[in-house]
Amino acid sequence: MPRFIIERNIPGASDLSWETLQDIAAKSNDAITTLGEPYNWITSYVAGDKLYCVHEAESAEAVYSHARAGGFPADKVTEVTTNLGPGNAKR
Repeated sequence: MPRFIIERNIPGASDLSWETLQDIAAKSNDAITTLGEPYNWITSYVAGDKLYCVHEAESAEAVYSHARAGGFPADKVTEVTTNLGPGNAKR
């Protein structure tokens, strides 16, 4: 299944309480159950005024549908084409 990076602009994201972040996670989980198609939330990173989320979905449109169902932004959705890490270094 394709993997996507989602950029969500949320002013003050880094200042959100743990309880608020848990509420956002619950809304995301609830939204996933309404989609009626395969969808996996892998992880999210809170940084400054943004959340960067990694999700697996059949299409970018499914990612936007998830955002609409959850009531949160999906300002930029980019499909991941390659995974690269320290283990990929030439030796």
